[in-house]
Amino acid sequence: METEIADALIEKLFTTEETLAKELFRGHRYPWEVLRLIHDFILRLGETLPAGEYERRGEAIWVARDAKVAESAFLAGPCIIDHEAEVRHCAFIRGNALVGKQAVVGNSTELKNVILFNRVQVPHYNYVGDSILGYRAHMGAGAITSNVKSDKTSVVVKQGDVRLETGMRKFGAMLGDCVEVGCGSVLNPGTIIGKNSSIYPLSSVRGVIAPGCIYKRQGEIVEKQI
Repeated sequence: METEIADALIEKLFTTEETLAKELFRGHRYPWEVLRLIHDFILRLGETLPAGEYERRGEAIWVARDAKVAESAFLAGPCIIDHEAEVRHCAFIRGNALVGKQAVVGNSTELKNVILFNRVQVPHYNYVGDSILGYRAHMGAGAITSNVKSDKTSVVVKQGDVRLETGMRKFGAMLGDCVEVGCGSVLNPGTIIGKNSSIYPLSSVRGVIAPGCIYKRQGEIVEKQI
């Protein structure tokens, strides 16, 4: 039986040139392998960022001088906010977060243990935890990543008959480049969405969604017509 899920490989999901975390992915096969490494990576990377471009705020928080961070936003370290990113009113960044260039973290959005690639948008009432969002990925209003199973057991990544044990109790979702997630959707633990795929609003998504698809509901996934 095949033991690899090709659609979940790092090189299939992400353009790693589009994040300060490029080196974090080096030597890894699947993106969830780096979730446990985000904390220490940000601490190391932050110390190398040029002071002329990044302001250090408090303990282990680095904010690009051309980024916009609302006074009401909460930032906990370790955290990096990259160039021209926007962190809006009442955003809640709980730490272990790298927000990419020109990314948007919106009103009342909560981040925890995440990498947002450049130009990601999580602009309205989103929760993103233990997850990685690729270049230009977008989550509609109220869409969330669910990062813990109801029975608290380890998350398994599934595609067809292939099951990959991650050994991780907390694991949200991996969104490939240019993924669109509709408003009010829930991405269940271990969800992988391939590049350029779209998720209908109010969806409950689980498993691996191939690239270039439209997810309408469980069992109804169609290829995009280009």
